[in-house]
Amino acid sequence: MTSRRQVLRRLGFSGASLPFLSSLPSLGAADHPSAGRKRIIFMFSPNGTVPAKFWPGPDGALAQSPILAPLAPFQKETAVLKGISNRVGGDGDRHMRGMSCLLTGARLHPGNIQGGSDSPAGWASGISIDQEIKNFLQKNEATRTRFGSLEVGVAVPDRADPWTRMSYAGSNQPLAPLDDPYQMLDKLYGQSKDRETYSSILDSLGSDLKQVAGKLSAEDRALLDQHLSLVRDLEKEMAEAGKTDTLIHPEPELDPNIELVNDNTPQLARMQMDLLVNAMANDMARVGTLQFMRSVGQARMRWLDIDEGHHSLSHEPDNNEDAQAKLEKINTWFAEQLAYLAKRLRDTPEAGGRGTMLDHTTIVWVNELGKGNSHTLDDLPIVIVGGLASEKPGYFEVPRQTPHNRLLMSLAHHMGHQIQTFGEKKWSVDGPLSWA
Repeated sequence: MTSRRQVLRRLGFSGASLPFLSSLPSLGAADHPSAGRKRIIFMFSPNGTVPAKFWPGPDGALAQSPILAPLAPFQKETAVLKGISNRVGGDGDRHMRGMSCLLTGARLHPGNIQGGSDSPAGWASGISIDQEIKNFLQKNEATRTRFGSLEVGVAVPDRADPWTRMSYAGSNQPLAPLDDPYQMLDKLYGQSKDRETYSSILDSLGSDLKQVAGKLSAEDRALLDQHLSLVRDLEKEMAEAGKTDTLIHPEPELDPNIELVNDNTPQLARMQMDLLVNAMANDMARVGTLQFMRSVGQARMRWLDIDEGHHSLSHEPDNNEDAQAKLEKINTWFAEQLAYLAKRLRDTPEAGGRGTMLDHTTIVWVNELGKGNSHTLDDLPIVIVGGLASEKPGYFEVPRQTPHNRLLMSLAHHMGHQIQTFGEKKWSVDGPLSWA
């Protein structure tokens, strides 16, 4: 039987430039590439949250949480978990351990990177769960994809240390996220050379699009149209932004503790999320990370009318009402980005009429701290949308100080990877976490 990739290749496509479609010839439902497909995305935001404004009420209504209210349309597809802690100890300050142990569940190596008043440390000593899942999926031809995983960044500073890395290919192997849409587009499609010579992806396909469209069902034509519209819109946005250099990061100020963030960061975030969803619709990857900024980051979010650095605000006492209001606004903005990502997935039909991409994609929103001014690693703000959360939605208070290693194991199990422990063994011997 002819495979879908062979059909696309015969029609003049690489197989990576178009979404998988269900009605191309000679492809039965049993052979559909999306059969059993599951995806997972880890979204990170830094510096803790505002607990009083974050956790839902007793009935779990997201609309009652000022920060989580943007996720109210996804009430039946969202799980909020309270009580999960990063129990990994060792060297490094809590921001360092919070960030680089977040997805690894493993201690930091001894090193010479000094942070706060704690002992210096180095990189994480183990693989992160996203890469663990990726490696598992890539071993099986049925689940193997072009990239395996995509590490996407938004306003991540051009530096490398334990505060800026959450994905690890292994011990001492941090992975840098790509935070430039041009670089991401080039990685996915191999077409963009630079801003000046950027050529249209769609124009290179030529009349072959008409040949494909004539062989598609109405559902798949709609999916193809959506895909092409997205790529075209991204081209227009980046071409327009390139004319005014709005995508170029401003030069840092003399004070190294203050990090400028582009005023068009919201636009860049949408581009990056659109590219990530589009890549997953194409089955280029089934694992992704979306990193907003960095731990201890001093982003000044002027599009929210906030001029102070995020990290400095997070250290203000609880009775500083102005700082608390700004932190609430910042964290609500992150929730809005999660809602946008979830909506993009829900608005994209799964090939083969199997619901939407959100039905098969688990998004996990994580943070390196529970609360900024106390540097606590307890009660990490964990929100799961789609996929696994659709099976177990609601607000759950798990036993206090439940090791986050157990949550990471649960996510791996959901993706079909039945690991028995993960990260530091003593924190995962009780097995995967079950919250419903």
